[in-house]
Amino acid sequence: MERRKLVIIGSGPAAFTAAIYCARANLEPLLFEGFYSGPSGGQLMTTTEVENYPGFPEGISGPELMERMRKQAERFETKILTEDVVSVDLSVHPYVVKGGTTQVQANAIIIATGATAKRLDIPGTRDNELWQKGVSACAVCDGPAPVFRNKDLFVIGGGDSAVEESIFLTKYGKKVYLVHRRDSLRASKIMAERALNHPKVEIIWNHTLAQVEGDSVVNAVVLKDVHSGQQKKLEGGGVFFAIGFTPNTGFLGGQIELEDNGYIKVQPGSTRTSKEGVFAAGDVQDHVYRQAVSAAGSGCMAALDAERWLSEKGLGS
Repeated sequence: MERRKLVIIGSGPAAFTAAIYCARANLEPLLFEGFYSGPSGGQLMTTTEVENYPGFPEGISGPELMERMRKQAERFETKILTEDVVSVDLSVHPYVVKGGTTQVQANAIIIATGATAKRLDIPGTRDNELWQKGVSACAVCDGPAPVFRNKDLFVIGGGDSAVEESIFLTKYGKKVYLVHRRDSLRASKIMAERALNHPKVEIIWNHTLAQVEGDSVVNAVVLKDVHSGQQKKLEGGGVFFAIGFTPNTGFLGGQIELEDNGYIKVQPGSTRTSKEGVFAAGDVQDHVYRQAVSAAGSGCMAALDAERWLSEKGLGS
């Protein structure tokens, strides 16, 4: 079995940034970018326009940004395997990383598998329908896009994130409707009051999203009353899911300590996990910021942490 100094699992900004730093440090990283688990490049592959990533004043599409990161990692001779990691064995060292067809030993591992946005599986929201054509799961990422300007927008959810996204969208939309299936918000009291008192936010209680309509972009939603079952159609230009994210940690098999919400727990101020020589970067350990630039920054941190650890253990050469 081949033995590598470092294996990186993931393919978003955190993974490719870690690969760039590790490759330049002569750690000869092997990166599993996935295959069935989702497109290489992570969530940015479904983002049409990225306007808040530094260095691109005119903006750049998500897929193009990720392709550039990938090429930069390859330029420094990162070896990239287009296959999923099925499991890891952290009970022995060197650790064993098992992919779909490849199995390797690793002195150190960087986990950067991201998180998957939760969305309702209803007509109009699926991949080949209006997803990323007015249907999104990140208001901060997509809200400023021209397609949402001066339109009625709908946020689905009832927690702090839903309120935060609703208020954020008031900067761009004509009006923001917060659709919640209950008669009270799950958000903290102070956040709930902000939504209730905001002049451009209206809460639609006891309703769920039943369907999203549109041709090339969203132009209407169908809401369903949870008590009566009656439906109503409202015109609008965008739908934003704020019902949470699922960190992609299933392949770890419980061998790494997780936070209560399922994200990988790291030591404060670092990317070190509960397992020595295993590091985590990007959205798989970040349930607060979830931005491309913060993921890239944590990828840099993970690379530096891994390089130092390998050097201390005499495993980096």
